[in-house]
Amino acid sequence: MTSPSESSPPGAPASNSRAAAAVELLEAVRGDLFAAELPLALPGADTARLDIRNALSQLDDYILPRFRSLDAPLLAVVGGSTGAGKSTLVNALVGHPVTRAGAIRPTTRQPILLHNPADASWFEDQRVLPSLSRVRGVVVDTPVPANRAGAAPDAASTSSLVLVGHPAVPEGIALLDAPDVDSVSDDNRKLAGQLLAAADLWVFVTTANRYADAVPWKLLLDAAARDIMVAVVLDRVPPAAEAEVSTDLRAMLQQEGLGAARLFIVQEVALDRLGMLPPQAVEPLGRWLRELAEDAAGRAEIARRTLNGAVRTLSGRVAALARASQEQQQAAEVLARDARTAYQDAAVRILEATRDGALLRGEVLARWQDFVGTGEFFRVLEQNIWRMRDRVGAFFRGEPAPAVKVETAIETGLQAVIMDEAANAAEDADQRWRSDPAGRQLLGTDDLSGTSTGFPDRVAAEIRAWQAGLMELIRTEGQGKRTQARWLSFGVNGLGAALMIVVFSMTAGLTGLEVGVAGGTAIVGQRLLEAVFGEDAVRRLARTAREDLHSRCDKLLLEEQQRFLERLEFSAGVSPDVLAGHARALQRLAETA
Repeated sequence: MTSPSESSPPGAPASNSRAAAAVELLEAVRGDLFAAELPLALPGADTARLDIRNALSQLDDYILPRFRSLDAPLLAVVGGSTGAGKSTLVNALVGHPVTRAGAIRPTTRQPILLHNPADASWFEDQRVLPSLSRVRGVVVDTPVPANRAGAAPDAASTSSLVLVGHPAVPEGIALLDAPDVDSVSDDNRKLAGQLLAAADLWVFVTTANRYADAVPWKLLLDAAARDIMVAVVLDRVPPAAEAEVSTDLRAMLQQEGLGAARLFIVQEVALDRLGMLPPQAVEPLGRWLRELAEDAAGRAEIARRTLNGAVRTLSGRVAALARASQEQQQAAEVLARDARTAYQDAAVRILEATRDGALLRGEVLARWQDFVGTGEFFRVLEQNIWRMRDRVGAFFRGEPAPAVKVETAIETGLQAVIMDEAANAAEDADQRWRSDPAGRQLLGTDDLSGTSTGFPDRVAAEIRAWQAGLMELIRTEGQGKRTQARWLSFGVNGLGAALMIVVFSMTAGLTGLEVGVAGGTAIVGQRLLEAVFGEDAVRRLARTAREDLHSRCDKLLLEEQQRFLERLEFSAGVSPDVLAGHARALQRLAETA
């Protein structure tokens, strides 16, 4: 591959430096385009991905090779619609059947690049169109009819480029016979677009019957946007209709910003026995190509003009990609926020359930009453609450089994609350994601609307760990209280159960008769603990136990939430800001080149 310093004109160090800087920028752009990913199924993402592929192809096929070799021969791509007569035209320009022409479509599957033998070194390596392998073609001494000339169609034809050296092609310019732009073959159409994107100039062939077709005009408008030089060949024009058709076509070209395009008319004439046009039919076009080839300064100007247009187009594509990448980032943030919100809401609901007395119902309340006494006990206790210190020892002389039953009931009730809210969060997050195209794509056929496998066991383990930690708090707090040593030795479980009751009733959000029962329950637990540890210590113990419980619940929910968030753990390859910076740099390059 030719280096920038080798390909730049001698005696122009500033130009060398600019070319080297341009190549460095373009290679950085190429690397980031290659790394760019748009994984989310957003509107316009498919178009953006196609733009990335097209931009990479044009960088490899044309922009980088041309910046590295500004003085290389011009590449004139002959393109057009099916049956327009492209191959017949190229054969006429060379004066020899070298490309396949005929009635069976498509005729041109394998692109043929004709060049002057002196220019062979420019095209034999992978300087331009590096994705196409090279096949050396040979012009035989005995002419072959045009319907049998050129390379035979085969399965690999669209992945190779046939190089044919011929002295009839002027030095400094090469002709590339491209497949039909509206071919019935997808591969042919893609290859035609790739070749046209690699051209310094287009020789666009159409006919008197098809010059207004939509597909060719879409490509011509693309040429106008890129400011590429275009020559339009109006082929097979009946002499009687030449004035009318050519006038109409000129008006269309003018209207679409292609008024500067050269228009050549090839009248409808009979072909000879080899399927060749008479030489005079293409003489104006051939003369124009020879004049371009002989004018070194003119060739350089064409190359720079086309190159700048290609860079401007690339700048627009990169800017659009930056916006698409930003949209991907924002969409991922929305999905992540939806998942986090669902689980944060669940955490709030669990928090409320653990502090409003809701857990002091049913089984928990029954087991606590079994532990401390009957309902009659609460009535007596309310009347004699200040005599609690004298009676508290009596609550702990029995077997520890009732306290353990309280712990078990609390574990069961708390586990049910956490399980229900985690399931609600999963369903909420799943619904939010499935209402979004990107979320549906990430979820696919997986159902994340319930809790994960093993979640009940993890919840139970965390609750037991919390209860064990709470018991350790009780032991630690009681170490310095010698007078309560006998109570602690007999009643750690009981004190722990009392502390759990206090933790779950700090706001006493109960109504009706429950206030009298569950509220009294909480008072018993609180007075019991205050009798042992003191009022300040009880508040501190309850606060520490509550914070530990909430921390463990948050941990469980974050683990469940991760099932959604891990699907967003993809790399965009490069940030939108970097791409936007590339777009601005490319625009400056196009303006100053």
